[in-house]
Amino acid sequence: MVTSAIVLVVVLAFLGAPMFAVLSAFALIGFFLSDIQFAALIVDIYSQFSNNPVLYTIPIFTFAGFILAESRASVRIVNFSQALLGWMPGGLAIVALVACAFFTTFTGASGVTIVALGGLLYPALMKGNYSDNFSLGLLTTSGSLGLLFFPSLPIIIYGVMAQTSITQLFAAGVIPGVFLIVVLALYSSLVARWSKVERHSTSWKEIVATTREAKWELFIPLMLVVGIFGGLVTLGEVASIMVAYAFVVEVFVHRDLRISQFPGIIRESMVLVGAIFIILGSALALTTYMIDAEIPMRTLEFIQAHIHSKVAFLVALNVFLLVAGSIMEIYGALFVIVPLIVPIAASYGIHPVHLGIIFLTNLEIGYSMPPVGLNLIISCIRFDRPVTRLYRACLPFILIMILALMVITYVPWLSLWLVERFGIR
Repeated sequence: MVTSAIVLVVVLAFLGAPMFAVLSAFALIGFFLSDIQFAALIVDIYSQFSNNPVLYTIPIFTFAGFILAESRASVRIVNFSQALLGWMPGGLAIVALVACAFFTTFTGASGVTIVALGGLLYPALMKGNYSDNFSLGLLTTSGSLGLLFFPSLPIIIYGVMAQTSITQLFAAGVIPGVFLIVVLALYSSLVARWSKVERHSTSWKEIVATTREAKWELFIPLMLVVGIFGGLVTLGEVASIMVAYAFVVEVFVHRDLRISQFPGIIRESMVLVGAIFIILGSALALTTYMIDAEIPMRTLEFIQAHIHSKVAFLVALNVFLLVAGSIMEIYGALFVIVPLIVPIAASYGIHPVHLGIIFLTNLEIGYSMPPVGLNLIISCIRFDRPVTRLYRACLPFILIMILALMVITYVPWLSLWLVERFGIR
């Protein structure tokens, strides 16, 4: 009976059953098989929700990101980036990278970036003589670029699940995040040279004009970084400030949004938040069972018996996370996998903050990996192209990002220098 139940849950998962239902089913089966008191499940979930001082920032940051996504902030950011970077070889492609990273930072790689910027950047890239494959691959893989920058929602959730300093994670993500953009920008420049793409002519007048238009949005990252790392405000306070600031700027300064639109924006953003919290509750149930059943310890003993070096473990970890990122939604991966790998990585002497950057970089790449990376599905719909076409288009970008991942993995300095240099806690 139990075997039949497990097989049924696995089949339903492959058929597209909701993540929370699959996680809850496995948790219930686990508690049914063990002698662990079911009441412990309720107590643990309640205590982890009620005692966590960071979870309440998730809906606030999400709401702020949706306000920016619904406004014309994307147009202003693209115009500013074009004026500032368009003169470079591959300037328009680099503009797409920077603009997508900026947007993903605030929208949490929920697919909003491809939807919001795809219609703006794809025609521009095609008009600029970039090939269709290059343009599709660039925009699809860039849809998750920026996950390592403040105030990325996945970083906050990773910090909660791994019980690691979120402030340290934000600091650790800066250099690896910039490194990823630079590597992709170099490739874009080479493609532009090979294709003889014309550069965008710019002027100081255009730079000043676009800076003036985008100045309110450009001030947001500066405000957040100074507030948090300067110790002026807490994470919750800066989230609230960001919502108030975005509301005032988009409604009263730019007048892109009307107050009557906010019930819809609130509804859309809170649907995402509700989905995250439902998955979180289900994942905590499964995690509680696994901890009580000592599954992480048994897994650790098995891995240590077969993998003896830190380098080999990191190779295996990257392969596993890339596969997981290609078949799991990012929040499900965060809630399920993080509690398992944190103690295992610690036994190999891997810094928990460095592990977080490795984990998120893998998931960032996994978003565009076959067979069912979320970016592939969204781009397939957004650009009306067969998914097999997108596989080919994304392949060069994926290979380049994997090479960058190897550097990030085996050069911990990239992740830890800012944390250690400035003593961030």
